[in-house]
Amino acid sequence: MSDEYGLLDEEATDAPGDEWEHLDVSDTAVDRTARTQDREFSKFRERIKDADQFKVEGGVFDEATLGALYTLVQHGHIDALGGPISTGKEAHVFLASAGERDVAVKIYRINASDFTQMRRYLEGDPRFEEIGGKKKKVVLAWTKKEFANLKRAQAAGIRVPNPHAVERNVLVMEFLGTDGERARRLGEVHLENPETAYEVVREYMRRLHRAGLVHGDLSEYNVLVHDSQLWFLDLGQAVTVHHPNSREFLERDCENVANFFARQGLAVDGETLLGDVTAVRED
Repeated sequence: MSDEYGLLDEEATDAPGDEWEHLDVSDTAVDRTARTQDREFSKFRERIKDADQFKVEGGVFDEATLGALYTLVQHGHIDALGGPISTGKEAHVFLASAGERDVAVKIYRINASDFTQMRRYLEGDPRFEEIGGKKKKVVLAWTKKEFANLKRAQAAGIRVPNPHAVERNVLVMEFLGTDGERARRLGEVHLENPETAYEVVREYMRRLHRAGLVHGDLSEYNVLVHDSQLWFLDLGQAVTVHHPNSREFLERDCENVANFFARQGLAVDGETLLGDVTAVRED
């Protein structure tokens, strides 16, 4: 792997805090579209339902999700939906085209999402104080939270997929890969220069913390290698530094990262990494 890791410039960001936008999860035009099902929407629905690559994804394409996809197509964020890039218990990611570029479409599964696991990240997050315990509202807010977290990380100078649009439980973002094949995860590549890779991950963790966020699920499986650069993924569960469990989540992130690089032969440990990430820098 190339040892040329150019860090992004850090842009001015707000001081860390709980100054987050309100997450509106009330019914929108998307829900009304799904309920009324006009002729064009019905054609779109049948085209998706009949496509071979989507028949195995039972429970993903409910009526409201199809309505969200239809709206994203109408607004030009998606031209055509392709096959799955990755599948998971909480969300599936599909390849899609948008003009001349490929995009990734992440669809959170409302009925199958692990609400119990989500709760640990939601309780204490000011953006969810008025959401309540209804699964649909939680998943919709979770999707919007990932969009907001990606924007915040991006502004802090961290390479993340550029978020293009969010509609209900569907997030459209930059596709990281080549010729329809996703980029490989950090744990899937041979590191020729693990020292440099570690420095980049450490710096990105530090920048994220300074921007008021903790990833909460960071490991070699949520870092991609694309265009000889490292990119952070999956910020849906990221919490603010004021979250009651933020320290626990950050300690776990540091242990995961340090353990991975220790297996690459580096003399690193989670406690030292934690100190580096949380240190106040005078620059």
